Amino acid sequence: MRRFLRPGHDPVRERLKRDLFQFNKGTGLQAHPTCFSLQTVEHGFPHQPSALGYSPSLRILAIGTRSGAIKLYGAPGVEFMGLHQENNAVTQIHLLPGQCQLVTLLDDNSLHLWSLKVKGGASELQEDESFTLRGPPGAAPSATQITVVLPHSSCELLYLGTESGNVFVVQLPAFRALEDRTISSDAVLQRLPEEARHRRVFEMVEALQEHPRDPNQILIGYSRGLVVIWDLQGSRVLYHFLSSQQLENIWWQRDGRLLVSCHSDGSYCQWPVSSEAQQPEPLRSLVPYGPFPCKAITRILWLTTRQGLPFTIFQGGMPRASYGDRHCISVIHDGQQTAFDFTSRVIGFTVLTEADPAATFDDPYALVVLAEEELVVIDLQTAGWPPVQLPYLASLHCSAITCSHHVSNIPLKLWERIIAAGSRQNAHFSTMEWPIDGGTSLTPAPPQRDLLLTGHEDGTVRFWDASGVCLRLLYKLSTVRVFLTDTDPNENFSAQGEDEWPPLRKVGSFDPYSDDPRLGIQKIFLCKYSGYLAVAGTAGQVLVLELNDEAAEQAVEQVEADLLQDQEGYRWKGHERLAARSGPVRFEPGFQPFVLVQCQPPAVVTSLALHSEWRLVAFGTSHGFGLFDHQQRRQVFVKCTLHPSDQLALEGPLSRVKSLKKSLRQSFRRMRRSRVSSRKRHPAGPPGEAQEGSAKAERPGLQNMELAPVQRKIEARSAEDSFTGFVRTLYFADTYLKDSSRHCPSLWAGTNGGTIYAFSLRVPPAERRMDEPVRAEQAKEIQLMHRAPVVGILVLDGHSVPLPEPLEVAHDLSKSPDMQGSHQLLVVSEEQFKVFTLPKVSAKLKLKLTALEGSRVRRVSVAHFGSRRAEDYGEHHLAVLTNLGDIQVVSLPLLKPQVRYSCIRREDVSGIASCVFTKYGQGFYLISPSEFERFSLSTKWLVEPRCLVDSAETKNHRPGNGAGPKKAPSRARNSGTQSDGEEKQPGLVMERALLSDERVLKEIQSTLEGDRGSGNWRSHRAAVGCSLSNGGAE
Repeated sequence: MRRFLRPGHDPVRERLKRDLFQFNKGTGLQAHPTCFSLQTVEHGFPHQPSALGYSPSLRILAIGTRSGAIKLYGAPGVEFMGLHQENNAVTQIHLLPGQCQLVTLLDDNSLHLWSLKVKGGASELQEDESFTLRGPPGAAPSATQITVVLPHSSCELLYLGTESGNVFVVQLPAFRALEDRTISSDAVLQRLPEEARHRRVFEMVEALQEHPRDPNQILIGYSRGLVVIWDLQGSRVLYHFLSSQQLENIWWQRDGRLLVSCHSDGSYCQWPVSSEAQQPEPLRSLVPYGPFPCKAITRILWLTTRQGLPFTIFQGGMPRASYGDRHCISVIHDGQQTAFDFTSRVIGFTVLTEADPAATFDDPYALVVLAEEELVVIDLQTAGWPPVQLPYLASLHCSAITCSHHVSNIPLKLWERIIAAGSRQNAHFSTMEWPIDGGTSLTPAPPQRDLLLTGHEDGTVRFWDASGVCLRLLYKLSTVRVFLTDTDPNENFSAQGEDEWPPLRKVGSFDPYSDDPRLGIQKIFLCKYSGYLAVAGTAGQVLVLELNDEAAEQAVEQVEADLLQDQEGYRWKGHERLAARSGPVRFEPGFQPFVLVQCQPPAVVTSLALHSEWRLVAFGTSHGFGLFDHQQRRQVFVKCTLHPSDQLALEGPLSRVKSLKKSLRQSFRRMRRSRVSSRKRHPAGPPGEAQEGSAKAERPGLQNMELAPVQRKIEARSAEDSFTGFVRTLYFADTYLKDSSRHCPSLWAGTNGGTIYAFSLRVPPAERRMDEPVRAEQAKEIQLMHRAPVVGILVLDGHSVPLPEPLEVAHDLSKSPDMQGSHQLLVVSEEQFKVFTLPKVSAKLKLKLTALEGSRVRRVSVAHFGSRRAEDYGEHHLAVLTNLGDIQVVSLPLLKPQVRYSCIRREDVSGIASCVFTKYGQGFYLISPSEFERFSLSTKWLVEPRCLVDSAETKNHRPGNGAGPKKAPSRARNSGTQSDGEEKQPGLVMERALLSDERVLKEIQSTLEGDRGSGNWRSHRAAVGCSLSNGGAE
């Protein structure tokens, strides 16, 4: 009876758990108030951006999304996020001049006022008010449908242009409509001269501008071509301008003497503002890319400079027939004209200019463009207008992410070598300092250097600095040069002849098209001590690379690994292998491949392990696994794990066709097994047995004990189920495998069918390493009874501590493992955790996760949790992610659940599949194809933005002399933190927002139906409620 009971509440252990574990993630989900606080860090580019705003005085950039989220960015580390409760798309963002406030317009025609408020020494983003413009009873919806928002320089009024042609006035901050100040289209018509009174000139309001020098005058532009300058005090028309083309937008020069209008036929016109003529003719009318029909110029800026020649910057206007599908922004200045060509639709753009409104000239120094898939900043001060490297908002999905790998605590030497290799790739970037530098980051410097490596569909691996709040690209590795592809790796698609017209120039890094899906990276393994890197791909290719500080031209040695071992009756139906280059290939400084192991059949590599001390790399596919000695460049062994029924494993991910007949047969077998087991589960017994059992449970000695929960019956999986030979995990260990007197190197492999293979290895000593071969011998084969897929294997030393990483002890970064006591083997399957003794492999204890909770393990990793009170105290535990999106911590070696928290939505298949844990209790997962959500389970290791923004001090920005803007003294920055025990009101963050979007739901459906290995990721995110702050200690 005792084995069905478990001890009750332990207050000492509960206090210790509060010192070790703390969940931090920006989902706004309710946490235990004493253990958890809510905070978020999101890395990458916002999913589906829909609006752009900028404050010249605060130097803060704002981005709105289709899911109703708004994100604010300043200097690196200054970040805020908020979410509208309505989850409607943000169509416009306007930051009030000189204030820490912004107004957003949603596609449901509602207005929202947000403020950055300082609490506890840090700023928080909060929604203050909301408002919907209402028309008179019976009025058409278009009468109050807002098209343009103009915040007045007084910060007390909003002018709202509508589809009906009326301009409404709303008072801030209460959003009170001032009906007596409404500028109706009829009032404007009555004040026009007789010859200009044509009803056709009125339709929707396309433009609203305040006079740059006189706040009592505003410009109103109507879609039919009429533009008027309205006197707010006298309620009269001061000037009017009438164009023959439909108006798209208008710009008012800084001195107020010139208007520049852009039109639907691809032209723009210059109009003088002078009292000499009430209805002047345009000074100049020009079609920049004529004479053939052109698309509309949707926005134009005319910016003055001290040198005298202005900058003309406009969006669109390309020749309709040949370049109508291009997304372009053109810049014209001093005889130079460039059409910046973006690979995704342009959402909006702004130009950073002199911030002082009283300045004589604009003096633009940077062009900021928000495209649908990336942010691009162009340096307008440097010759050639080069792009500026982004410190944040990186386009993670420039090619679809297919895998990720995290490495903690990178040695300084390796870090510097990676940065040096990456700096050579950044020669085309401008030397300008990052111009959007508002706010002050209060986040302390990261305690260590962390790398996040992402594999992509185009065969590249990107190295990201994941140490702090900003995810910054350090280096990009491409494996394309190793293989023969349809494109030349030296080809420059952005290059164009000098005389070609239009003068297009490709900008940005987003490129969703892969030359060959077989190039996709599926597994990455980096040894931070030796600098060796192993990369595996979709077509069975395994590359071993080493870091070289100089460029080199070398041939990559090729070795073939036949995992089928000439077995008869198997025929590969999938894609072909990639053809490798035979001769020497020139590689840039950085990681350079020296050997290629090609698996046959060329199936997706499903598992990878690298042991840099033994110079061995292990790889596995759906057909088996192998071991390769990369020092001697020879294969050690291969093992075929294919079951006779694994026909699907021979079809490949790119041409998977299931047999309907076989699927039906398997379904009927499962149904038959479930019926039989259900009869066994409910045997008919005499009623007296139940009464006797309940009487025993009421004994006095058992009153303080908890009854163990009822376990579900888990059906044993058939060996005939498909993909049983799929190799899920590989693990190297120096442990007792054959007998308890000698330990030896070993390789462990776990399969989808619940089989564990153990091979003992004989690695020659260093002095004879090149002379003698590495030998392997199969020592164990363990079959789990339920045949659940094995997702993790771990060996614990005599002190029940996980074995250290290769070379970790040699670098004095870890204690030597205890090789005196008996070792233990931990096998983690999808359904349970089980500990075996070594070398006998006898079961010691287990935890049935699926039987107790109905969930299955998807990710597992060992993490070290340090105490926030005792600097030298820490524990090793398992961090576990389930298919329900729950994160759990399971103790080692007793396998007791410590904490559990809901982290990812169970519907977010891509998010769960993309999750990666760090060594110190943090984790990353994709909340959209372009964004990583960061979470933490540790009280000691936590990355969160904390910053301050204050409107009291304004940066008077003046461009530097050619090298970029000079940084003025810092002002306030943004984001707050939460102290221990403080309760935050949870919102809802981006998952709810994205799941309310019909397009995202379709993307989720395509993910569930599509092939996960192809890199076609679609995800959805959690979203935090209407008042989401980045912390805020009080």
